[in-house]
Amino acid sequence: MKTFGAIATVSAAFFAATNASPAQKRQSKTTPITVKGNAFWQGDTRFYIRGVDYQPGGEGAKKDPIADSEHCKRDIEKFKELGLNTVRIYTVDNSKNHDECMSALADAGIYLALDVNSPTFSLNRADPKPSYNDVYLQNVFATIDAFAKYDNTLLFFSANEVINDNATTITAPYVKAVTRDMRQYISARKYRQIPVGYSAADVDSNRFEMAQYMNCGPDDARSDFFAFNDYSWCDPSTFQISGWDKKVKQYGNYSLPLFLSEFGCNTNKREFNEITALYSNQMSAVYSGGLVYEYSQEKSNYGLVEIKDEEVTIRDDFTTLKNQLAKTKNPSGDGGYKASGSASECPARSASWEVDSNWLPAIPEPAKAYMTKGAGAGVGIVEGMNSQYAGTASTENVTLSNSGSSSSGSSGKKNAAVSTRVPAFTFAPFVTVFLLLASSFLGVSII
Repeated sequence: MKTFGAIATVSAAFFAATNASPAQKRQSKTTPITVKGNAFWQGDTRFYIRGVDYQPGGEGAKKDPIADSEHCKRDIEKFKELGLNTVRIYTVDNSKNHDECMSALADAGIYLALDVNSPTFSLNRADPKPSYNDVYLQNVFATIDAFAKYDNTLLFFSANEVINDNATTITAPYVKAVTRDMRQYISARKYRQIPVGYSAADVDSNRFEMAQYMNCGPDDARSDFFAFNDYSWCDPSTFQISGWDKKVKQYGNYSLPLFLSEFGCNTNKREFNEITALYSNQMSAVYSGGLVYEYSQEKSNYGLVEIKDEEVTIRDDFTTLKNQLAKTKNPSGDGGYKASGSASECPARSASWEVDSNWLPAIPEPAKAYMTKGAGAGVGIVEGMNSQYAGTASTENVTLSNSGSSSSGSSGKKNAAVSTRVPAFTFAPFVTVFLLLASSFLGVSII
């Protein structure tokens, strides 16, 4: 009976969400972050991300750290002690209310960088085409609905480390399509222009190609930013020894905001000397800060704190990072940012980049309805649910031009990548939720 009660609850939430005003009242006390040129801005002030990755239990944990307001507020005190302005979360439950924690973060001047995927609602790098479907996009869009109202929602990651070697570059068009669809959904639902982009793995052979790819083609297919994970600075090291000087040069003409979505090599004792370089004029013309991996101690041994029996114990890395951040101020003025720039050239197909750059999958037909009617209720985190083979996959492609226009960042971009012609009403999200919950209850695959 509990399963059918859950279905009724989700059904009610779906109809409420469907009938809600798309332009929700935003709920926080922070200035929304915008994109201009290749930088983030807090009003007229250059904004540098000074943050940590925050996912107690690990990235794969099916747990929402900001749905529990008590634990969230406990950890915010540590974020304030570190002097942070951003936290990244890899998994949230989009069926929960996050007002209390998001308000507490806003009161502390802290923004949220949010992954819209989860361990069970994500692209499948081994078989990307069927996983790019309407069931998946419904959950992605529902997460946007849940967090667009907060002014301290800094940005959305459309995907994380989907490409982790040369063979998986075949997923790039699907990552780009999700990014396009998210930007279009934000525009169609009349939300403020929350930046959307990708977090790339620390893979040297194709990371720059992915950056080019996410910034090439027509404006409505490009990202708002690009981020990548970088563990190449391992203390003792320097700007030159780590190779960061070469990366600054390599990305020197990149026209989107660029930042590190994970950093903090733990091969040796962590001194976090890279903080001094990252927030300096050596890098500020190209980089906009980064996120240290990670807040809590997990199996991979990157933790700044230990959480045990609900108690938080500070580790040596916490104190080291705190001291480095405290003594390192942001560059003055605009940091030498580029006010304008052109789109990148799409990378050529090669042994390390198995992508034809002139096409993208069109949005799956059933998902078009979400643009005007909304996505409906978020499914949340439910055992047994998996979107990867659950919905209707895209059957059409969109042809792109290899040359982009001259606009940069979010400014002036178009937001209608595909047609949004839809029927007057659709039960698709409700039926999908019903079938997924029923399959979990019965222990069989219905979809």
